Amino acid sequence: MSKSFLLLFFKKEDCSFLKKRTKKLLPFGIRHMLAASALWLGAGAAHADSGEYLTRAADCAACHTAPGHAPFTGGRAFKLPVGTLYSPNLTPDVATGVGAYTDDEWVSALQRGVGHGGKYLYPAMPYNSYTLMSRADALAIKSYIFSLKPVHAEAPPNKLRFPFNQRWTLWFWNQANNPGHRFEPAADKSPAWNRGAYLAQALGHCDQCHTPRNWMQGLKQGRAYAGANQAGWLAYNITSDKAHGIGAWSDADLGHYLSTGTAPGHGPASGPMAEAVTNSLRYLTAPDIAAMVTYLRDIPPQPDGPAMVAANVTPHAPDPLGQQVFNAACAGCHLPNGQGRQSAWAALAGDHSAGDPRGTNMLQILAQGSELRTNDRLVFMHAFTQSFSDAELAAAAHYVTTQFAGRDSDVTADDIAAARAAVASPDLRAASE
Repeated sequence: MSKSFLLLFFKKEDCSFLKKRTKKLLPFGIRHMLAASALWLGAGAAHADSGEYLTRAADCAACHTAPGHAPFTGGRAFKLPVGTLYSPNLTPDVATGVGAYTDDEWVSALQRGVGHGGKYLYPAMPYNSYTLMSRADALAIKSYIFSLKPVHAEAPPNKLRFPFNQRWTLWFWNQANNPGHRFEPAADKSPAWNRGAYLAQALGHCDQCHTPRNWMQGLKQGRAYAGANQAGWLAYNITSDKAHGIGAWSDADLGHYLSTGTAPGHGPASGPMAEAVTNSLRYLTAPDIAAMVTYLRDIPPQPDGPAMVAANVTPHAPDPLGQQVFNAACAGCHLPNGQGRQSAWAALAGDHSAGDPRGTNMLQILAQGSELRTNDRLVFMHAFTQSFSDAELAAAAHYVTTQFAGRDSDVTADDIAAARAAVASPDLRAASE
């Protein structure tokens, strides 16, 4: 029984009397019923608070927010080998969002990939990771999402080729690729390891980007976290392999990178990883970040992907055109020696992207730019395709790799042109308007 409800029947000055006399006026059973109600209301408030934290830990905003649009309103384009998907509106709008979802439907969507009205969801929604999430945590997220302001925002229709536009076929995909069980703590591991595993697997769904995919676009569990190409970006090997993964990182550096997007001698996060820091990881508590470090340390090594870059390397002879472009367009922030001006996020020493001979992420950064928000600053790098030719940017990419990773680069002017064309595609433009 709330105070506002009591004020419907009593004057404000009478409330002190009520406070003192309620126990004597109400029968024993009603007093306990009200006490139970108060406990339930208190639990509900805590439930909503934990829901916000879990929503951030699950990184829902990254996929359900299109560039330049309100958070959780959907419409973000995902270019896949079979066409283009658009993320749906996640606000509690009944007509265009999730406002009509029941608790059971919500849990089914997260754990089984079957949403409102029995509609199969496409596995761009990482329900084959969220399936490990507990029902309590799933409903805590729902509680927070339903506390948001409903926004009427209908996502563009998906553009998928037949038969991939037939949702019923996803039943077969689920049988092969969705484990369909909840997270079970490992009895032989520490509480920190188990907490980190739950955060990385069930909530953060790290494997969705960092694990290669099979012919069905399911995850290759035998190569978990070995690194994979995702939407044009390379999600690096994060296994305990010391040459290709994070095995040589210190705990402090790994924790700092997860929570801020940079670490001394390792360069900055960019692309989807920068989004993960911006929308999710920077909000996690220090104990949860430490737990994730504990778990990541224990992932079996996989010798995949470009090797890590040492902080100190022997540079190759510089290409004159690449040096000219770098000095004109890059050295102002990165400095000629790559140490970065006034910001750790501008340091190129040890940057994994600089050490990739194919320049996968460097191509995306040059074509799209990169943005990362920490708890105290916005780190931004704009695109360069409107200012320089394909040959000039290819030379700049060569210069960065040869000077700051001590390796040869395979980036060509044709690679720059392809990255430029991909950014200019109608689907990507629509997602950013």
